[in-house]
Amino acid sequence: MTTALDAAKVLEEAECLYTREEVDSTIERMAAAINVDYDGLTPVVLCVMNGGVVLAGHLLPRLSPVLEFDYMHATRYRGHTSGGRLHWIQRPSQPLEGRVLLLVDDILDEGVTLAEIARDCRARGARKVLSAVLVEKRHERKNDFCADFV
Repeated sequence: MTTALDAAKVLEEAECLYTREEVDSTIERMAAAINVDYDGLTPVVLCVMNGGVVLAGHLLPRLSPVLEFDYMHATRYRGHTSGGRLHWIQRPSQPLEGRVLLLVDDILDEGVTLAEIARDCRARGARKVLSAVLVEKRHERKNDFCADFV
């Protein structure tokens, strides 16, 4: 379990990759693209907990279409540094059948978790499932899943 001391040490040693202004500008650009794509629709924005909560908090006020909000919590890590089988802690509370969804998460690493969540949403009858992430890592372990808005 990570402690506040561990987190403070990481922040102390971390290199700043993007300024607050760059991140804010990126979220503004992302919101504009989402607004175009969802124009005339009433999407359900699903925050993928816990990581997606900060991005969702910055993104939601910038989205112009009428929308509904819900969350889900699924993990492959369960306290470990490598992932296993997807474990659902909380599924979305609203029915997804026939709905247009936007999954919001923080980081798309290998893409396994978000791909499985999207697959599950489609299996539950969602008509359209798109995803928004703040960061998409580029490395050789990544699968074929790509976020729609980055």
